[in-house]
Amino acid sequence: MFEVKEKPRQVENALLIGIQRPGMEPGEGDHLLAELNDLVETLGIEIHDRRTVSLRDPNPHYLIGKGNATEIMEKVKAEKIELIVFDDDLSPAQQRNWERESGVCVIDRQEIILDIFGQRATTREAKLQVTLAQLNYSLPRLKRAWTHLHRQRGGGTLMRGQGETQLEADRRMVQDRISRVRKDLAGVLKQRGVQRKKRLKKPVPTAAIVGYTNAGKSSLLNALTGASVLAEDKLFATLDPTTRQCQLPTGQKLLLSDTVGFLRRLPHDLVDAFRATLEEAVVSDFLIHVLDLTNPEVERHHATTMEVLTSLGAHEKRIITVFNKVDLCDGNDLRLHSLRLQAPNPVFVSAHSGKGMDTLLEKCADMIADEVIELDLLVPHDRYDLINKLHTVDCIREKQTAPEGIHLQCLLPVQLRKEVEAFIVNGHSALAV
Repeated sequence: MFEVKEKPRQVENALLIGIQRPGMEPGEGDHLLAELNDLVETLGIEIHDRRTVSLRDPNPHYLIGKGNATEIMEKVKAEKIELIVFDDDLSPAQQRNWERESGVCVIDRQEIILDIFGQRATTREAKLQVTLAQLNYSLPRLKRAWTHLHRQRGGGTLMRGQGETQLEADRRMVQDRISRVRKDLAGVLKQRGVQRKKRLKKPVPTAAIVGYTNAGKSSLLNALTGASVLAEDKLFATLDPTTRQCQLPTGQKLLLSDTVGFLRRLPHDLVDAFRATLEEAVVSDFLIHVLDLTNPEVERHHATTMEVLTSLGAHEKRIITVFNKVDLCDGNDLRLHSLRLQAPNPVFVSAHSGKGMDTLLEKCADMIADEVIELDLLVPHDRYDLINKLHTVDCIREKQTAPEGIHLQCLLPVQLRKEVEAFIVNGHSALAV
């Protein structure tokens, strides 16, 4: 398999450049730059300085105006800055121009996110998805002059100056690898699809936990299910969907799936690459949308998540909006009152302290109330296959053995009604017979 391994170049400090474009709300460029700051720090890179540049018309050579570009390059040389990170997409040509004229590594927001995903990927599926996104990103950038951070890039930088023929050969090799990765990924996704179908055949309702990165989705999953899924105070701590089971107040079981966090300006290649992973949200019965109410950008995060859900075709699903980290807020905070207007009947919880979890579980039960029915059954002794199936989906609330058969009181998924139709007992309760 073709793979070019670059010699790692560990950068120590970075200058972050934010962009305030026409049409953006006042201060939006600064807010996005603060988010970029968190992304870069996630990679362990020290932030030397950051600045926001107002942009009227994109400069085809530098993206920003020549005056600002010259000033930034002088600052980089004078203060020995090793990395420039733009909070906007740079074209391959703009990236090459900056690196050639500044003498340092220059990357954009998209490349930072790719590096983070490359570090976080653990399963074969996630690794393949990240590799595919990295290869698609690097293909038009094979003539770049810098190797950096800890990443392995599929081709290019070792080939600098070896002529157009070699460059074309590199392109073919990268394209061939893209084809192989897509083929491998298709096989993994097919297997995941089979697993999902098996899970969906079991009449247990499902919910997907979605939301902005670092909102507390994994912590909420742990709090509801007693699981021990990795829950770090880091961006994109979760890349692979994790499914765990919890019990609702009605006794009904519910499967909860954690999903990768969303982000403003998430690279399209990553959205496409992780589409299969995010399909957990599409096939679920309802969604639990988690928001960090302590984040000053929570309203924008809500909008971003809804945009991604719309792109996935999942925006019309029933949604429980959950504001997490209520334990860190003053109960008289005016923001709490304004946030109640963001969604109908939101739930305020603390995944850390457990506050509000009972209310959330009750809402989950309400979400699937129309998908389950309460039935009293009398199952003959020779139909233990049916009783075992009912045990499998954990819908039996009470059980009593009698000479004529097994009396069961069940909270049954509606799709199982036909299978038990012949054993339904008339009257209020079979157990009273």
